[in-house]
Amino acid sequence: MTFAEAFDPAATRRLAEQVQHASEGHIRAALGRDGRELMPLASVAALLSPAAAPLLEELALRAHRSTIERFGKTIALFAPLYLSNDCVCTCTYCGFSRGLNIRRRTLGPDEVVREASLLAGQGMRSILLVSSEHPKSVSVGYLTECVAAVKHIVSYVGLEVAALETSDYKACVEAGCDGIVLYQETYDPQLYPRYHTGGPKKNYTFRLGAPERAAAAGARHLGIGALLGLGDWRFEVLALVQHARYLAAHCWRSQVNVSVPRINPSAGGFVPQVPVSDAELAQIVCVLRLALPAAGIVLSTRERAVLRDGLVRLGITHMSAGSSTEPGGYTTPGEAGEQFHLEDRRSPAQVAARLAELGYEAVFKDWERLSDAPAARLQETVRA
Repeated sequence: MTFAEAFDPAATRRLAEQVQHASEGHIRAALGRDGRELMPLASVAALLSPAAAPLLEELALRAHRSTIERFGKTIALFAPLYLSNDCVCTCTYCGFSRGLNIRRRTLGPDEVVREASLLAGQGMRSILLVSSEHPKSVSVGYLTECVAAVKHIVSYVGLEVAALETSDYKACVEAGCDGIVLYQETYDPQLYPRYHTGGPKKNYTFRLGAPERAAAAGARHLGIGALLGLGDWRFEVLALVQHARYLAAHCWRSQVNVSVPRINPSAGGFVPQVPVSDAELAQIVCVLRLALPAAGIVLSTRERAVLRDGLVRLGITHMSAGSSTEPGGYTTPGEAGEQFHLEDRRSPAQVAARLAELGYEAVFKDWERLSDAPAARLQETVRA
């Protein structure tokens, strides 16, 4: 059974609606559970309720303690490298959406190498290759060529691209891809077609099954998330928790990470339908940590620097730094349209320095395959 078959959106929606009336007693009961046991979904929902908001400080302390026990005081840094903004999909919230009047660009492999080399020169050893969806401009052959080229420069290469078939993911893994990131955007099958009106991305079920196909192809890291602002965020977080737990149980050879991206301004001028406040985002991070104690939690440069610094203490384990969301944005900025506006424009060195001030250690390189033991991992912490 796949997650698409196991997931019940109607039941998740009812649970999200029910917790609107949760009491402090429900919250206390959820917080009082034995932390060694998997938190029931009803308890997760209670901690996401409006009644839990006044207890955010207590939630934060619990989340902080859980994170330190599992991950210590380290934050893994990575950088996105955008390959292309050519797109055949119409997504109403995206700055790359088909039909928008933006400067389109697809990097050649040599340009990708220059971008990756610049990032490596800043200390980055973990790069996420990101692309819009275009079967001709961004073919599987192109992706494998880019992955292989970047793998010669840095230790870790991830992909955040269109949902692919298992065989295509396998080709990317064989080229050197370590992990796949793919957000469902919204787990609500009723809302999904409203935001995805044209192109291959319209297929909700195919996208939902992509992490499982990536795991079957050998991807060692799976990143999932929901784009906060499209629908009821409590529903989205509950669905995200279920998805992460399913992957952890059924794709156990892969590490699962979850992301909490909020919609930012883009060329499309999209306005979030259900805005998520800073306090609500903090509540989400805390609850994800308590519900998914073994999962990495990723925070992007979509958020303001001061907010990112504060969320580090609540459960974040991975952060992007020094990011650009346009193809060629590191070596030739301004020559292509960006996907969305960035809030934290600090360099990797500045982010690492701030983490040190907060008592955390920035990890630029967290593993490497050994030539004499391919399955082994070498832990290496690089201080800024």
